[in-house]
Amino acid sequence: MYENLNNYKIFYTVAQKQNISHAANTLFISQPAISKSISNLENGLGTKLFERTSKGVTLTAEGEILYEHISKAFDSITQGEEEIKRINELGIGELRIGVSTSLCKFVLLDYLQEFIVANPHVKMFIDCHSTINTIKLLQENKIDIGLICETNIPNGFHFEPITQIHDIFVASRAYLDNLTLREQEEASDAINPWLFAGNYTNLLSENIQNRHKTGKHFMSEMSTKEILEKSNLMLLEKNNITRTHIDEYLSSQGIYPNQVLEINNMELLIDFAVIGMGIASIVREFAAEHLKSGTIIELPLEHEVKKRAVGFIYRNSKSKPSALNKFIDFCISAKA
Repeated sequence: MYENLNNYKIFYTVAQKQNISHAANTLFISQPAISKSISNLENGLGTKLFERTSKGVTLTAEGEILYEHISKAFDSITQGEEEIKRINELGIGELRIGVSTSLCKFVLLDYLQEFIVANPHVKMFIDCHSTINTIKLLQENKIDIGLICETNIPNGFHFEPITQIHDIFVASRAYLDNLTLREQEEASDAINPWLFAGNYTNLLSENIQNRHKTGKHFMSEMSTKEILEKSNLMLLEKNNITRTHIDEYLSSQGIYPNQVLEINNMELLIDFAVIGMGIASIVREFAAEHLKSGTIIELPLEHEVKKRAVGFIYRNSKSKPSALNKFIDFCISAKA
């Protein structure tokens, strides 16, 4: 096929012009050269492609079939050339970004909003994946750049940090009060079961109401370690960079939860904490509004979870697509 590409170009032009002389003028070659090219193509395909007429040439039935396919091929080539020309003239390009849903919403969107205003002709494609899958897509050249939490960066890639995040544990006040009430009831039941025949439960309920009125809560009566171990602890699923980070923290602090509920989405963790389903491990920056309004509260930690860097990862290469270079330069300058 490849040795016939020039012959196909000549065939295409002759079929369009329906005249060998006109095709020769268009292609700036001699008529004998065109005739020889057509003859070579016909011999190679084993069929006649043109019929000569008094006015020029017309396609045979086989020639019509070939022309239909060749036309599509050359139309695609022309479109490609025009798109490249537009890119060079207007700065148009495309950018494929890999990012998790949470990082996209709480970090990437701010960068994208300003970048798109400054570069309206760049086509944007967003693939939402975990950090692990984002790195894999980069290695497979399926995306141009990723926004990830810092982890082990593969050889041949560069990580450019742009911000930091802080992992914390949160819950609603009602859940913390109910958790302590439950623990007090269980402890009292184990020691004095007969108390529940009386007004002990009512007294605890009144105690909760009084504490709400005074702003005091049961959380002060249990250590954070006890709360994390005895609560319904909600974490991201395993095989996730964030989950690994939290598991390592819990282990380092000697905290061993009895009940863990795995969720595959950070925003759902926040929502479940708000409605009182348990204690959630979340990123402080992603729940700023809820923390400010008091719908959830942050549990105090004796030793804070180590903060993490969030940044862009991309190939170490001198020849990057122009859109990618623009985006990297924009993000670095915006960070500064």
